[in-house]
Amino acid sequence: MPANLTFDALKQAVAAGEIDTVLVCIVDMQGRLMGKRFVAKHFVDGGHEETHCCNYLLALDVEMFTVPGYKSASWTKGYGDYIVKPDLSTLRRVPWLPGTAMVMSDLLDHHTHEEVAVSPRAILKRQVARAKAMGFDAMMATELEFFLFANSYDAINESGYRDLQTLGRHNVDYAIFGTTKEEGVMRAIRNGLWDAGVPIECSKGEAEIGQEEVNAKYSDALDTCDNHTIIKNGVKEICHQHGHAATFMAKYSHERAGSSSHVHQSLWKDGKPAFLDPKAPHGMSDLMRHYVAGQLAYAREITPLLAPYINSYKRFVVGMFAPTKAVWSLDNRTAGFRVCGEGTKGIRVECRIGGADLNPYMACAGLLAAGLAGIEQKLELEAAISGDIYHAKRVREIPKTLGEAADLMSKSKMLRAAFGDEVVDHYVHAAHWEIAEQNRVVTDWELKRGFERL
Repeated sequence: MPANLTFDALKQAVAAGEIDTVLVCIVDMQGRLMGKRFVAKHFVDGGHEETHCCNYLLALDVEMFTVPGYKSASWTKGYGDYIVKPDLSTLRRVPWLPGTAMVMSDLLDHHTHEEVAVSPRAILKRQVARAKAMGFDAMMATELEFFLFANSYDAINESGYRDLQTLGRHNVDYAIFGTTKEEGVMRAIRNGLWDAGVPIECSKGEAEIGQEEVNAKYSDALDTCDNHTIIKNGVKEICHQHGHAATFMAKYSHERAGSSSHVHQSLWKDGKPAFLDPKAPHGMSDLMRHYVAGQLAYAREITPLLAPYINSYKRFVVGMFAPTKAVWSLDNRTAGFRVCGEGTKGIRVECRIGGADLNPYMACAGLLAAGLAGIEQKLELEAAISGDIYHAKRVREIPKTLGEAADLMSKSKMLRAAFGDEVVDHYVHAAHWEIAEQNRVVTDWELKRGFERL
């Protein structure tokens, strides 16, 4: 993409006065961009080598609260520093922010200079390296759905998040005229992200009132996750500039369908699709069958990586296009896993379990770990299920709560072997904290239900 910058091109742009700010970004546990705004001249003069951040950034909840109980960072340890190491291959302009470039960064231990084990980007990189050692390139794409609202973030906050009004007033799934009414902001999103070096393919109205979808080109796993994170941040910033708001909650209203982040995956070898065998049933190679079998075998254990919050599980509702069964099918949107591109070089498996609230690095790392385990163990693929899978009997269920899923993840021998105990315990602790916070807080639903009636 032309907007991606080499370091030399950045220096030239800074010297010419075209760029005066560089965003040095890391990814936190929630998949959000955190970091610093550098004076561009300082960045090119030496700031690009490294900077530092507090290690509490990988020990916070959604509300930036310092969660007790983490081994990696705590009050007892004094909340020291991580080294922030810019990955200069990710340099790019941010067209919607004047004079601004950005770079993704890795987190290193301040003493050993090794990548921080619980860092989402590092977790994915280790699974990508594992696939590479087996001779494969992990290729992925994530779809991103979100709801677009008429009012700004500040106005919605001041209203107490009540009486929310989406920009669209009715379901405009695939409708050209309906989405024309939202084109002012959606065009800015598509073109802004494209000019930032994110290979956006298209946007469309999704299957719920006020819902949108943005898709980027299939790429290697790390690039896909970097792009996913930039897309989410870009959508929010561009919406803010247009006086609107967007949410990537998995389920913002029980009266509406949720927002997903489907993950498409395949392995390639020497530039060719390793999942394709034209002579095999459905064109699925033995390798692909083992990979999908692994994802099915460990689907319940990796669910907290696909659905990390209490709210995530409210999306799994019969008849609203979010799956409830962790089974596979051929081109069937009621299954947790769908094989697409049957018999073509684009053959791949789509995981439909994840919501738009997932951290892409954690989700893709978990899916890749499960698939590679299936290959290593030569797991046999069960028969595909067809028809309305919502009502299939005696099949593998997606966990119904975060608590159930976290317990499964904690006991997962596969994940502990792939990620290490430190990583698994870290993210299980995050899940338990989310549950404890939800149990502590009195909700609007409880107040309305019980204030007068009890």
